[in-house]
Amino acid sequence: MAASVPPAPAEIPWIHEPQELDRWLEPAQGRLLALDTEFERVNTFYPIPGLVQLGLGEEFCLVDPSVAEQSLRFRELLADPATPKLLYAMSEDLELFRQWLKLEPAGVIDLQIGAAMAGAGFSLGYAKLVESLFGETLDKSATRSDWLARPLSEAQQRYAIDDIRFLEPMYHWVMGLLEKRGLAGALAEESMRFANELASQEDPDNHYLKLRGGWTLSPQQQGVLKELVKWRELECQKRDRPRNRVLADALLIAIAERLPRSVRELSNIQGVPGGAVRRYGETLVELVSQGSTADNSSLERIASPLSREQQGFYKQLKRLFKKASEDVDIPMELLAPRKRLEKVVQDPDLARHDFFQGWRARILAPVRTEIEELLTS
Repeated sequence: MAASVPPAPAEIPWIHEPQELDRWLEPAQGRLLALDTEFERVNTFYPIPGLVQLGLGEEFCLVDPSVAEQSLRFRELLADPATPKLLYAMSEDLELFRQWLKLEPAGVIDLQIGAAMAGAGFSLGYAKLVESLFGETLDKSATRSDWLARPLSEAQQRYAIDDIRFLEPMYHWVMGLLEKRGLAGALAEESMRFANELASQEDPDNHYLKLRGGWTLSPQQQGVLKELVKWRELECQKRDRPRNRVLADALLIAIAERLPRSVRELSNIQGVPGGAVRRYGETLVELVSQGSTADNSSLERIASPLSREQQGFYKQLKRLFKKASEDVDIPMELLAPRKRLEKVVQDPDLARHDFFQGWRARILAPVRTEIEELLTS
């Protein structure tokens, strides 16, 4: 059993004014700040904030987004690397802060990553870990409810408080195990690496690399695809529409493959909607022209599937990493995610990869020589 959990408050505490939130957060600097958000995202590009939940020790509060965004203290603490923010499965929360408040939170700690490092399993759900550690079964009935509606139901408010009530004791449980493993600094390091990776993936210039189906395109065509995907990202942001409501991935790949030189040629590509041709035709043709005549010699290529020979090499490499992961009971998916390991297979120069930096260096030290010998053989 982990550390004791603060009891659920008898009455749900709300903060209704920015100045009140500033005062509530005044003693928070340098302390553990439990943090979560609720939002909606159905027919929009941007997530719509619905609620912010905060916890300091045994005190909790719920805050409307309109109040949180006006609190200078809230913004300062989000950006303060010396104030640890405790979250669970934080990727969507970080995206929300990036797009809603136009800031990149610093000092974030993802306790889902921490649970994996502590041996609880990879990508473990919050409710399952809470039940395992603290013996409490969470009510999930409000999970998919409308977080933009007001007033929130009693069940929604209780659910929202429970999402932060267990984070600090969970953190102490994780850190106690990591300290025994000599990995006390690993959680903050990996959380920061993950947050930086998420931020770089949101860069419109890099988003084309996510369209794995475009790997068969030539460098010229991938250069066109990069321009098309960047344009779509900016268009979706401007119109606040999901990507598929503008143009689906498969259609962008088809346009990059066909390289239409006119609106008429564009309209002949199977699947491209007539409405998209009318609305974006001239723009798309111009982007094709720009991308196809640009110097794409240094363009980062979309990762291709491994060849049969590379697959055999991958299996040998994976066995070594898996041995290291099992020896310390850290999931292989966290130590060496498949996509990162495939990059090593495709480019065996270890200097280009970060597997032997930070906390991973200690975990992989027993098999490092074998890995290097395999990569240079």
